[in-house]
Amino acid sequence: MSLSHINEKGEANMVDVSAREETMRTAECSALVIVSPEVMASIVEGSVPKGDVFSVARIAGILAAKKTYELIPLCHPIALHKIQIDLKVTPGGIEIKA
Repeated sequence: MSLSHINEKGEANMVDVSAREETMRTAECSALVIVSPEVMASIVEGSVPKGDVFSVARIAGILAAKKTYELIPLCHPIALHKIQIDLKVTPGGIEIKA
């Protein structure tokens, strides 16, 4: 088995993608953030001292998506056309889908 980002000497290298055709791709991820009942109540009531938790989470998610190529080693810059962050309070915690 060969790995695309490992050269013949076993060294990590950036793959040349200049000849590849552009393709449309979609990525999705999800998480469940579990917080104490007291914290959940503050979030739902909007009484967290630092402000609206959901707005901050959406902004953080958008910024992280825009920096994908900086966060994933050997990733090329990616042209993003849409980023959507959905947050939902559930009995188990806060469900996040991006």
